[in-house]
Amino acid sequence: MDTETVRTPAADETAGLRREQRGWYFYDWACSVYSTTVLTVFLGPYLTSVAEHAADADGYVHPLGVPVRAGSFFAYSVSLSVVLAVVVMPLVGSAADRTGRKKPLLAAAAYTGAAATTGLFFLDGDRYLLGGVLLIVANAAQSVGMMLYNSYLPQIAPPEERDAVSSRGWAFGYAAGSTVLVANLVLYSAHDSFGLSETAAVRICLASAGLWWGAFTLVPLRRLRDRHARVAGATAPGLRQLAATVRDMRRHPLTLAFLLAYLIYNDGIQTVISQASVYGSEELRLGQSTLIVAVLLVQVLAVAGALAMGRLARAYGAQRTILGSLVAWTVTLAAGYFLPARAPVWFFVLAGGIGLVLGGSQALSRSLFSHLVPPGKEAEYFSAYEMSDRGMSWLGPLLFGITYQLTGSYRSAIVSLVAFFVIGFALLARVPVRRAIGEAGNPVPEKI
Repeated sequence: MDTETVRTPAADETAGLRREQRGWYFYDWACSVYSTTVLTVFLGPYLTSVAEHAADADGYVHPLGVPVRAGSFFAYSVSLSVVLAVVVMPLVGSAADRTGRKKPLLAAAAYTGAAATTGLFFLDGDRYLLGGVLLIVANAAQSVGMMLYNSYLPQIAPPEERDAVSSRGWAFGYAAGSTVLVANLVLYSAHDSFGLSETAAVRICLASAGLWWGAFTLVPLRRLRDRHARVAGATAPGLRQLAATVRDMRRHPLTLAFLLAYLIYNDGIQTVISQASVYGSEELRLGQSTLIVAVLLVQVLAVAGALAMGRLARAYGAQRTILGSLVAWTVTLAAGYFLPARAPVWFFVLAGGIGLVLGGSQALSRSLFSHLVPPGKEAEYFSAYEMSDRGMSWLGPLLFGITYQLTGSYRSAIVSLVAFFVIGFALLARVPVRRAIGEAGNPVPEKI
């Protein structure tokens, strides 16, 4: 006699969450190619070269009449993109919380960013202003999309699974970045064989990231579900909602203290990601192929590093593991100051050090924060977390650009970023994480 399997509502809910989790991973798969191919590898050196082509005899361009050293234009554009994101994110976050309809907002952010990235195909000659505008739009759209993406985490994974789900999301992103970078490397290195100029190959690589972003965003849009808003009635719009969230956080000062520490050291991380290729090309005089291989090495080792740091966190706790990664970041950047020019091997060593701490420090920070969120306020607090993630990320590029403008040395600019990791370490070390979790109303894990 055949036995019919009876599915319980709990089993159906678990299966639904698994389906959503798999769809959620694919947004990282979709948009991380922008971070890798565009922001980390190609756009910094290429936009800088376009700006230098448009510069006057003293090496300055004049957007809106403001004199800017051509070598600083990319860094300033990144800073402006983050300022725009800070203005837009509270508006979008408030709308998402008020309506519970995150998917249409995620789609709008993703396809705005994908369209702007695809438009980089037309960046050529002396059109540095076009490149700056498209960078600002794409980078701000990615920030908004990631805010919405992260806010799904408490909804699709119970507390005991969030570390694993968060880490898999990062792993998917790094895997996508590696996959597309291999294709970019083939196209760029053999551009003559394809009948393309070097410039045309770079523009195709930039545009391909936008097409990839748009195509694979269809997967999470099909699998993620909108849920009813948890808070009845209207919420304050935009910046007023952000201010209300910060006021609520004052009742949880230890959670706020963690956010402050994260805000500082993550700004250093984001700036290294966005400016490393400029340092490699302009200061170390390395070719584009070398930079692509270095970033590919970072992507591969970031997966291994994230898994290794996850194991360390289980043994020693997430806070101690993150603190150790900040020490490693500091040592790596200090060593980067002394790298000789035209020495790819040493740049690969530097890239390896970055890769081993990159994925783990980010994934564990997101997981640790999930324990500090008061029950019932997940979406609201994760919006503030994303604001911390993006909201101060203008300061690092700004410091990098100003240091270069004052000194004319990218070595001084890169070593100036050590301050973010030193200050972030000092602030994070002062947070009593176990007490913070208890005061937030959550069970304290055995290792944290």
